[in-house]
Amino acid sequence: MVNKHIGKQTVRLSSPPQIAAYAAVGGKMESEGPLAACFDYLSADSYFGAKSWESAESEMLKKCFDLALSKAGIEASDLNYVFSGDLLNQCVGSEYALRDSGVPAFGLFGACSTMAESLSLAAMTMDGGYAERVCAMTSSHFCSAERQFRMPLAYGSQRTPTAQWTATAAGALILDCGESGPFVTHITTGKIIDAGIKDAANMGAAMAPAALETILTHLSDTGREPNYYDLIVTGDLGCVGHDILLDLALQSGWDLTAVSGDCGMMIYDREKQDVHAGGSGCGCSASVLAGYLLPKFKTGELKRLLFCATGALMSPTTSMQGESILGICHAVAIEADRNVTGGC
Repeated sequence: MVNKHIGKQTVRLSSPPQIAAYAAVGGKMESEGPLAACFDYLSADSYFGAKSWESAESEMLKKCFDLALSKAGIEASDLNYVFSGDLLNQCVGSEYALRDSGVPAFGLFGACSTMAESLSLAAMTMDGGYAERVCAMTSSHFCSAERQFRMPLAYGSQRTPTAQWTATAAGALILDCGESGPFVTHITTGKIIDAGIKDAANMGAAMAPAALETILTHLSDTGREPNYYDLIVTGDLGCVGHDILLDLALQSGWDLTAVSGDCGMMIYDREKQDVHAGGSGCGCSASVLAGYLLPKFKTGELKRLLFCATGALMSPTTSMQGESILGICHAVAIEADRNVTGGC
């Protein structure tokens, strides 16, 4: 058996799969942001033609799934698996989006880290020889997330400056054994980190230490320097969590400033849109990856990307019981060249 594990937490794929196609879907707030032109579809309202916000999230994710399949030139029946997750209880956003697809599905929950989690598991499944074509995707919806995790929207509660805006967005990626790239080459699975933060309106602070642990572990495991990557992008720390990450990195002897970015800071214009610390929700990093970052490989603007989606692991029950908010971050190296001989 070939040992693909390097260092503490990193896997080096021997047959890196290609990201063959990708799609991003968003809502009204996303249509007013700086990345509006990067989305494949934008809805004029929050309902996507459905009767509830939860159903709307499923419709949004199904739309994204169908668009990714269309761009790949395949049918759902051509997929071996779908790896998908969202923020709703029992991952119902994903499950109802896929109920008519007929594709074997894995439902995942990693909070806002779910896009990196789904992409990690999809790529490892292919590298292990268990599939030839898979889909990794995720979604979030501002209204359904607010109803589940915080206050009902009708309550009109005041948002604190550290709060982030849950993106109404979805991203879907199709992986196959093609040769043109970009390719998923390395995966660093994150550990659960407890920073002791209990404020559900300050998730950036809760997730930043987890982002640091995963990024530094990835660099140590691979022997790479930060500037090996054109961009090390987190999602979604927002401006508060991103500043904390950079400060913690400097304290650890690493300067990430030149190559660091955050999906939660990219998706909205914080000067013009009332999003406070920036975007969040697993659909935020998913849509930024699928709509904004991956197309840069085609233009040559990016050749090496470390995608580090971060998650705040919590529930309304744990918050009411006074538990701290746990953080996790998974890192996925996406590169224009696969750096190995042969494909999957």
